Amino acid sequence: MFLILPFLCFGQEKEQKEKPELDLGGALRFNYIYSSWKEEQKTKGGEFGYDMFRINAKASYKGIFLNAEYRLYSEAFGGGFLKQGWIGYKFNEKNQFHVGLVYVPFGIKQYNSHNWFFNITYYVGLEDDHDMGFKYLHEDEKWEYAFAFLKNAEELNFGGDTENNSSRYSYDVVGRNKETNQFNAKIVRKLGDSIQHRIGFSGQYGSLYNIDTNKNGNHYALALHYELNWNKWNLKTEIITVSHSPENKEGQSNKIIKMGAYGAPYEIAADFNMYTIGLSKKISVAWGPVSEIEVYNDFGYMQKKEKEFTDSFMNVTGLLLTAGQVYTYIDYAAGYNHSWLGGNFEDDFSTGNPDANWEARFNINIGYYF
Repeated sequence: MFLILPFLCFGQEKEQKEKPELDLGGALRFNYIYSSWKEEQKTKGGEFGYDMFRINAKASYKGIFLNAEYRLYSEAFGGGFLKQGWIGYKFNEKNQFHVGLVYVPFGIKQYNSHNWFFNITYYVGLEDDHDMGFKYLHEDEKWEYAFAFLKNAEELNFGGDTENNSSRYSYDVVGRNKETNQFNAKIVRKLGDSIQHRIGFSGQYGSLYNIDTNKNGNHYALALHYELNWNKWNLKTEIITVSHSPENKEGQSNKIIKMGAYGAPYEIAADFNMYTIGLSKKISVAWGPVSEIEVYNDFGYMQKKEKEFTDSFMNVTGLLLTAGQVYTYIDYAAGYNHSWLGGNFEDDFSTGNPDANWEARFNINIGYYF
């Protein structure tokens, strides 16, 4: 009996360890909007409505795991689509492999920002981006690095001569060009203890397939990034250079690339530099259900390499209130030649307008995360 019981207990313990695990979560969010360039909103005192509902699923069994997130926006913002979804294998505590709609290893992870709007990097596909492919990741006490091959962006139509649909979460090339066969590499060196430094370099290179000419152009992006964590302060900064060289048909400009997300495509400059900096401070409070406030400012500058184009700017000042599972972003987002912040949506990020005004949107986003 004494020999059998330990054996049975060991067998039960092993069986328990091998049971599949599943975690489900999600969020429901609402938005209040007051925009300086929309007279009807100013007359009404702003608008309050539905933002997004999402479902998150994480599962694991015998070292193989799943991470997926599906989002439902209004039809005006693209409707429903998969934000991310990959199957992974954990070799050990330091090394993993992901395949599917994976997070693209470029720049500061997960976000190069603190606010609800993200930074200007997001609007050109260089922040919280996800593409179809596979990725290898390594993380230890001093180093993080990742290598990825992305076959293409989210392919929703499976047609070589069909334009990419703009109903997607992260910004990708749409129109007559398609991203394909992209390679990414990222390395981060971690330093310090009480003051934590993360110094990194990211690079990506891939092809641009043109539907009209049946030829492949190319594109690349390089970035230096730095992040500091100290005593509830956080600093994020990036320097990026980007170039797109499409093989367009005659008469189509090579100085402009079309990108799309949330069901709404627009133009961006094919070649540009980008500079961003964001600073935040977390403050513990005891205001009823509110336990923490994070105040922040995120700034981004898009320097277009074509001299006749007008540069774009973005600055967001705000705070995040944490109350249990409810997170509320209160932001004042200002933009100059920014498609989502006033002006002309179609070409603010490409040719721009030298006579444009700074426009602003006061935004309150209330979300319950579960």
